[in-house]
Amino acid sequence: MLTREETQHAWSSLLEASVSLRRELHQLPELSWSEHQTAALIRERLDSLGIPWRACADTGTLATLAPAAAGRHIALRADIDALPITENSGMAWSSHHPGCMHACGHDGHTATLFAAAQWLKAQENRLPGPVTLLFQPAEEGGHGADAMIREGALEGVDAIFGWHNWPAIPIGHAVCPDGAVMAGNGTFRLEVRGRGGHASQPELCRDPVLAASAIVQAMQQVVSRRLPAQGATVVSITSIDARSGVTVIPDTAVLEGSFRITDPRDRESLSAMITEVAESAARAYGTECDVTIDKRYDPTVNHPQEAATMRSALVDEFGAGALDAPVRVPIMASEDFSYYLKHIPGAFALIGAGDGQERHEVPCHSSRYDFNDALIAHVARVYARLAGAPLPG
Repeated sequence: MLTREETQHAWSSLLEASVSLRRELHQLPELSWSEHQTAALIRERLDSLGIPWRACADTGTLATLAPAAAGRHIALRADIDALPITENSGMAWSSHHPGCMHACGHDGHTATLFAAAQWLKAQENRLPGPVTLLFQPAEEGGHGADAMIREGALEGVDAIFGWHNWPAIPIGHAVCPDGAVMAGNGTFRLEVRGRGGHASQPELCRDPVLAASAIVQAMQQVVSRRLPAQGATVVSITSIDARSGVTVIPDTAVLEGSFRITDPRDRESLSAMITEVAESAARAYGTECDVTIDKRYDPTVNHPQEAATMRSALVDEFGAGALDAPVRVPIMASEDFSYYLKHIPGAFALIGAGDGQERHEVPCHSSRYDFNDALIAHVARVYARLAGAPLPG
């Protein structure tokens, strides 16, 4: 049995190594389904801890501690992929891969799970039940969680827990509600087909640019006039491509966008409305519109018992005011953790990263973003509580 001083020293060393790992991962970002170097580093570190693992969903990694323990089997998840963003944070550990960046904190999530893994490994014979570690690829739109499930990541698991850092919430606060914590989403592509020609003779053309502009305006009434005010829904057109010469009306214009829903039952009706509005507006201007809608993720919906368990762990870590976060839920961003929660009980928390430093308060997916390393110690202790392990110190 280690003395208190020895335990504190081991914990401090573990955290120092985890911060170092986080910054190493930040320098080596890889896009969804291309996380080969990241996976190799994860597996090398698991080997160094003496934790057996297996590959899951190609670049994903699955490891289990105390597999023979008799108690409830929980899983803890980290996502490992990065984003196609050119970094502008100015940090010494900035990305070495041009056009690719850990702009959402998955490097920090991975390092935090490693900190927890190292502590839980040291306490393995005292764990009440098995603990599975999921290092998941392709969260950023790649449906990595679904692939992990199809390859057996949840076999024998009774409950799963995960988290995401959130710069808009002050550090020391978190949200983990019963029910929806994050929205579901989808994307759409609208190709407006007209008849191009000379800009001086619009009467001989069927202008897709004019029709596209009308579609943008008409789409704004879908949420405000076609859906009930009680529901949280967002429809955004984010791109218009109708490039042409300055004296040329083009043949086509392409619009792309995204929608967010908090009730999975709204997906079908909202998709139908988007299609109806786009086709009708295009037709009014003598054009046609081809609509393609892609389902992405369903809402991330917590199970009440597991959410209560996670809230308790968060209050134990941060104090009585931990759940007084100045943010409304559900957050309208999306997460493929939703796949896990459709299969087994579990909970997902958004944990505050804001501490007054600009780089910790710019939003995720910003080129200036940087993960707040102070969260590693906090969330590793939350994970230890969820696993039923003794706490450091």
